[in-house]
Amino acid sequence: MDRLASMAIVLEVAQSGSLSAAARKLRMPLASLSRKVSELEAHLGAQIFTRTSRKLALTDSGEGYLAAARRILDDISEAERTIAGEFRTPSGELVVTAPVVFGRMHVLPVATAFLKSHPDIDLRLILTDQPLNLAEEHVDVALRIGPLPDSQMRARLVGSTRRIICASPAYLAVRGPPKTPADLATHDGITLDSLASAAGWQFRDGKRDVTVPVRPRVKVNSPPAAIDAAIAGLGLTRVLSYQVAEACRSGDLQIVLEQFEPEPWPIHLVHVLQGPMALKVRAFLAWAAPEFKARLLTC
Repeated sequence: MDRLASMAIVLEVAQSGSLSAAARKLRMPLASLSRKVSELEAHLGAQIFTRTSRKLALTDSGEGYLAAARRILDDISEAERTIAGEFRTPSGELVVTAPVVFGRMHVLPVATAFLKSHPDIDLRLILTDQPLNLAEEHVDVALRIGPLPDSQMRARLVGSTRRIICASPAYLAVRGPPKTPADLATHDGITLDSLASAAGWQFRDGKRDVTVPVRPRVKVNSPPAAIDAAIAGLGLTRVLSYQVAEACRSGDLQIVLEQFEPEPWPIHLVHVLQGPMALKVRAFLAWAAPEFKARLLTC
């Protein structure tokens, strides 16, 4: 028995006021419609209608059942309308998450241009340096920096970023640029207030990964603050290359120890593999991936 179809039938019977009127409306043989109502009542173990030769009326149980059936069918209808619109045209709310600095510098400008070309899509942008669970947080697309853990997510590589050491030309003119990671022992550091920074800065020395302790002259809790302190001449800092691309191009900062940099970190757009991809997600990925690739080439 198709219970959803049976719900729709009894709703029409209740609205029409008789089995015969409902049968005409639904273009069903009266005997078939009557049989489906009886089968549903037998399945429920309760009468939905009382029938006399003159009229048909809902029982108390039928009143409760019809109210619940109406809610269920309305919810299904709404879901179908939403899905149909979402998968036929790019529409609805698109939820994107990204690290704070990258999101402000790159995701927001790319998303702004995307929204101008897709007026039926609304954006919710979540900027956080803590990785979110995409399924639990109902996130459509995430931009992730660094190696990806094994997961059921689909990833699209859009570029990479280097972990660099930099300082202002004025600082380097006074203190001299470090030639090897060991030279950091005689320099002032501007470090991020995190466990990773506390352990030291990582380098690649030939085929070996090495960690070198750094004496922090300044500790901050965000990359923009570390960059500002470095531009002000307070010491060397370690950040991601895209974060200081403009400052390096303008000459406000200078990169050192390039030959000892560790392997670059990949940058991916990721999304959950769960059924057919909504057109809003497909449209955003198609738009954003080449935009990020072009932007990251200059970083």
